[in-house]
Amino acid sequence: MRKFLKKSTYVVALILVFTAVVSCEEDFTDIGSNIISNTKFSTSSMLVDVEMSNSPVAMVKSDNLSAEPGQYLLGVHASDDYEKIEASIISQLSINSDLQIIDNENVYISDTLVVTTIDTVFLKLPYQATLNDEGTGYSLDSIIGDKSKAFNLNVYETSTYLSELNPSDPSKTNSYNSNDLFEKTGSELNISKDFAFIPKATDTAVVIKRWLSDNTLSSVDTVTYTSSSNSTIPVPFALVPLKEDKIKELFLDKYESSDFETQSAFNNYFRGLILEATGNEGSLVSLDFSVTAKPSIEIYYTNSVVAGGAIIDTIQKNDSFLLSGIRASTYKMEDKVYPINDEVKLQGAAGSEATINIFGADNDGNGLADKIEELREDNLLINDASLTVYINQSADTTATPYQLFLYKSNEDIKPVYSHVKDLFTEGSAVFGGLLERDSDGKQEKYTFRITDYISDILSGETDYSPSLRLKVVNPTDLQVISDTVFNNFSWNPKAVTLFNQSAVDESKKIELKISYSEEKN
Repeated sequence: MRKFLKKSTYVVALILVFTAVVSCEEDFTDIGSNIISNTKFSTSSMLVDVEMSNSPVAMVKSDNLSAEPGQYLLGVHASDDYEKIEASIISQLSINSDLQIIDNENVYISDTLVVTTIDTVFLKLPYQATLNDEGTGYSLDSIIGDKSKAFNLNVYETSTYLSELNPSDPSKTNSYNSNDLFEKTGSELNISKDFAFIPKATDTAVVIKRWLSDNTLSSVDTVTYTSSSNSTIPVPFALVPLKEDKIKELFLDKYESSDFETQSAFNNYFRGLILEATGNEGSLVSLDFSVTAKPSIEIYYTNSVVAGGAIIDTIQKNDSFLLSGIRASTYKMEDKVYPINDEVKLQGAAGSEATINIFGADNDGNGLADKIEELREDNLLINDASLTVYINQSADTTATPYQLFLYKSNEDIKPVYSHVKDLFTEGSAVFGGLLERDSDGKQEKYTFRITDYISDILSGETDYSPSLRLKVVNPTDLQVISDTVFNNFSWNPKAVTLFNQSAVDESKKIELKISYSEEKN
């Protein structure tokens, strides 16, 4: 009996199945990639009806224990076409060993007094930025939304212990989800409640005023940060002033206590920061925790050595506490119900995906879609199969994702999520999903090559035909794929509106195009 042939086995399979044909047809050839043509076979193509619907996402894993995203979202993005997102960050802090307010205290004589004055304390958040062509400055990137309007930022201490091990089963690694709650301790640590956060490329320096114990200004320093030790161009960063008295109480006053003896002890004492973004407008900023200039709390203070009522010496100090260790993100998403029409909304983070049903219903209840049974009867040789989705260019396209991702989903089996075969057999470049533009340069569509996947189903090699899922993805998440299991992470917040099978314009409907060869009658 003849069967469907996968393109990866064309040469061998054709020799085995069509030996009689080859013996009398000397001009049997392959045309292009996998298109079979000779006097016994004709080539053609067909469109298979495909259904696509909205699939809201309640939450996603959002910690660096499950997978280190490197980048974390902070801010607010609101669009009439999509769910509003308020993205916040939770992070432990790292400490240096042997923290001391006063160094070499024994060098001072017995009648001296060392008075510590806090100069300034702030949260430093370096932006992702690109150096301009002249090499004189940076422009901000990885920001979505209206950068001219502020969102509210408040910084809190959390009382939630961030654990690397699962509290329910310490033999397993812990994980945190985007809708998890992290308890706050006390009031906000920032000086001004609801700090108005507006990202600016011109914010590249902070002026540090050094004060003596008698409230005399000792010196003024300008502090900048660079992308590497070889660079002299300051990178832009956000600066959030923190309450000096509170930071002194929480940090400096505890330096030589048991709470600062080890990182583990500190993690239990000061369990982490919550950077909470709220509001109805503003922008969503992606912060990179892997670069040289890292997010941190910066404490600047001056030690005045006093003897006989006079200041005889000053020591200026700076301690940094990196936002390091266990980190997680929370995505507060607007509860938005999309109408059932000719559109599907895709939005990253904890927004929405799409569910795709390629072969339709199983009306006879035999566990196989009726369309699959019908196509199997046609004994076609599958040359190519591609799935294409078209963008509604009338919707909000200001933050259209560069890439979408297609995967298999079945709640009834383990693993629930798995990769489409073509990702392995052909590689991500051929598998596709990249944004394509039309002749006018407008964002037009995304296409996936799923030839092996379709061939396996229609050849009868497998009857496993679960729903496919379509989601926003970040390209860096797909650089290393070594398993058939798909780990469904999502921190890319971009969004796009796609047409489904109900599009009024026939040319914009989601389509599965199958190119095939069949024996002539």
